[in-house]
Amino acid sequence: MVAPAMPKHDETRDDSSRVIDQQRRPRPGVVVIVMAGEPACVALEVGPVGIELGRGLPSGLFADDDRVSRKHVRIRRTRGEWHVMDLESRNGTFVDGEPLTSEGAFAGEVLIRVGHSLIWAVDDVTPFRVVRPRERGATGPVVGARLARAWEEIALASRSGTTLYVRGESGAGKELAARAFHEARFGKQSRAPFVAVNCAAIPEGLAERLLFGAQRGAYSGANADAEGYLQAAHKGTLFLDEIAELDPLVQAKLLRVLEMREVLPLGATRPRAVELAVCVASHKNLRDEVARSRFREDLYFRLGRPEVQLPPLRERLDELPHLIACALAEVDVQLAPSIGLVETCALRAWPGNVRELLHEVRRAAHRALHESATVVEAQHLSSEAGLAIVGSGDDARAHGQPPSDEEIARALDANKGNVRGTARALGMHRNQLRRWLDKRASQGSEAPQLKQGQ
Repeated sequence: MVAPAMPKHDETRDDSSRVIDQQRRPRPGVVVIVMAGEPACVALEVGPVGIELGRGLPSGLFADDDRVSRKHVRIRRTRGEWHVMDLESRNGTFVDGEPLTSEGAFAGEVLIRVGHSLIWAVDDVTPFRVVRPRERGATGPVVGARLARAWEEIALASRSGTTLYVRGESGAGKELAARAFHEARFGKQSRAPFVAVNCAAIPEGLAERLLFGAQRGAYSGANADAEGYLQAAHKGTLFLDEIAELDPLVQAKLLRVLEMREVLPLGATRPRAVELAVCVASHKNLRDEVARSRFREDLYFRLGRPEVQLPPLRERLDELPHLIACALAEVDVQLAPSIGLVETCALRAWPGNVRELLHEVRRAAHRALHESATVVEAQHLSSEAGLAIVGSGDDARAHGQPPSDEEIARALDANKGNVRGTARALGMHRNQLRRWLDKRASQGSEAPQLKQGQ
């Protein structure tokens, strides 16, 4: 995979200006992520007075969308909620996939569909005015406004030290982040090695030999010296994905390597010098792992800073239409997504993030081709695509146990009773959340109630 281009960075900006950026007042607004069926990124600030959007208004934003009325929808932000009103449009307004029958108030970020266009209401529109996902035909991965913030933090980390801890969900792009760190340190044209290791995939008992290498005769069958991953990354970058899965004894030896800058292969009597940058990643919180005595505290303090959090795909909807277009083009350049497909994808949690989205959209594309269709519709997408894995019995979720009533209550409170926001926080589809609560209620379990009308 090609590492993403780093966002432009003004070297003259000092730390105080960055602090000011971080402390500035958020500016609520909307981002048009699909316009007349095409990926877009148009950011508009919205205040208490609100804005009206439509095909016949001076902005001319939806002039090419023949299903948008001349005056279609009014959107305003009041007391932390989004107020959306359909202006008696010809084809209606939909909020989070549901038709809007009158003015509605919604907490959290919401998705609004008008005609063949999608509008994303966000708490702070400023980043979307600066960074836009790549245009169709450009090379490299899609990087939207929120992910670009992470790339900027990675660039800063590459200049200040030799370690980086990347935290993010499975499929969110941790290896791309590590490659970005590597390229920021050594340059895109550098031949410095980049060695990626998935610690969770190392067979039990082999981690020490694979990481540190072995000398001939160190064990039965060792007929020649074997280079370890650390030696292979000499003068470059070692990326240790899912580092929390390393055995504690191996963690101790890794810490010594980092502190002494030398590695002792199995069976060797003399250490070998190594010089390298180290990027580690995990979908787990390493601080929590330290608190539970599952990860060495001293190794955490050596590798756990600086930390960069990668936002999940469900928080990067500006990228989603571009990703869908890329996935369809890989199958057949003649295929196009319907607005229903893009909307459905935008409303799902995608616990597997970009990796899962691309896989499922490609599958949908093949289903469409099988039907001799040139437009990929929402029904071509698997009914389970993008949803948390919920089994029978205990309803076990992916990567852990089902949320408790207390967790659901906290998520509902944090999202002010908003179904979609709560479901996304729990990694579920809103219909899954409703069914889950209904099931618990039918079993006599006390369960939090959803906000009236949602």
